[in-house]
Amino acid sequence: MSIATATRQLKKRLGARVDTSREGCWAASFDSSKISFLPAAVITPRQESDVGIVLELANKHRVPVTVRGRGTTLMGSAAPVRGGWVVDTLKLAKVSIDADAGLALVQAGATTASAQRAAEKLGWFYPPDPSSKEYCTIGGNIACNAGGMHGGKYGVTRDFVVALRGYLPTGEFVEWGTATKKFSAGFNLRDLWIGSEGMLGIVTGAVLKLIPQPAARWTLLTSFPDEVTALKAARTLFRSRVQPAICEFLDRESVLCAERATGKTVFPGQAGRPVILLEFAGGVAEVDDLKADVLAWAQREALAFREARSRAEAEELWAVRRKCSGAMFELGDAKLNEDIVVPMKNYEKFARFLAGLKRSSKLPVPTFGHLADGNLHVNIMYHREDKAEAKRAEAAVQKLMETVVAFGGAISGEHGIGLAKTPFLRLQHSPVQVKAMQAVKRALDPRGICNPGKMFDVVRIWKFPKLEVKFPWDHK
Repeated sequence: MSIATATRQLKKRLGARVDTSREGCWAASFDSSKISFLPAAVITPRQESDVGIVLELANKHRVPVTVRGRGTTLMGSAAPVRGGWVVDTLKLAKVSIDADAGLALVQAGATTASAQRAAEKLGWFYPPDPSSKEYCTIGGNIACNAGGMHGGKYGVTRDFVVALRGYLPTGEFVEWGTATKKFSAGFNLRDLWIGSEGMLGIVTGAVLKLIPQPAARWTLLTSFPDEVTALKAARTLFRSRVQPAICEFLDRESVLCAERATGKTVFPGQAGRPVILLEFAGGVAEVDDLKADVLAWAQREALAFREARSRAEAEELWAVRRKCSGAMFELGDAKLNEDIVVPMKNYEKFARFLAGLKRSSKLPVPTFGHLADGNLHVNIMYHREDKAEAKRAEAAVQKLMETVVAFGGAISGEHGIGLAKTPFLRLQHSPVQVKAMQAVKRALDPRGICNPGKMFDVVRIWKFPKLEVKFPWDHK
């Protein structure tokens, strides 16, 4: 049966929830990777059971299905590379809080920020905080195991998912776990779905663990003469068993871009110095006890430092971090944003590698990220129409991934694999490990309908023409 015939059957079942207009399909044809593949239809479920209907028919007629939330993924994970149908979860956006148990009951289309705000109203805290949290969805966070700046102290999405529910590629409803903090009944298939990028089924709802809101927060901004010194100082801090809630690193190029964007020098007389931005959170006494030790560390290790004495001052210090990513486009009109993870013991070694990569590629490579868990965002900047620059950027990504794996790190910390990192999956995993993952995929999705063409099928995302579209979260 053709996709057109299957789509007509779907329309009979779901009516106006199925959009086959060119405008609707185009809007769902790409994510933040800005690579476009036109689907045959976009389905916007009004209730979770609609997802089961879509998958039942898709499985019967072998129609590819791609699930999406807001499309903030940078790896092409939500781009419908094989066409077919796109399931848009944004109407499934309910959030409720069990204040006694400290649990959030959320649907997949709820934004991360909406879940956080609902928890905060009742004195609870949901720590995972991707930079696009005002836009990205809980379902998308689960699909890519998203993290954010709080990851080093509190953990990532996986650490807060108590239970999941949704539909297998066959359209059958499943629940992995219950709304309890202990569950030891059978295989842990919940964690298989986390980070599976919609390839093993579609998540429609989740139960998330919450923690009490920290009573106190304290922010400190420090600068250093160079990247190696900054990263060495961070390791010195961690060795003292100090655990910051946030520890953000920005290299010289990142800081310079942010300074030019804001028109302000982070530290007067020290333009373009790498910085580490720290935030400590916990009980009032706990945070007060830390201050003396951390300030002593800053006096020993840093060129300069500035502490926030109020939340308003803290927001001012955060400006450099918030502005750096969008400001990088002054260095080139195209960016290969590679989130990688480096073991702490190799921080300084990695900084020296990056300096060499900039020299050999002759490209700007501004880098920032989360030092508390080693998740750095390496941004290889180039001009899209300059074929020589594009070729050097591609070679730089390959060298970056090979080096990260050689250092004992990970090719992705929170962005997933999608389309963009398929060429590198086999650098990370042995043939036996890849076969095991493929066996799981075949077992749960024997007809290969859920998000086909991702992760295992080697493609190079930069061979596709980029769309000239802008998202509100591009410059966060």
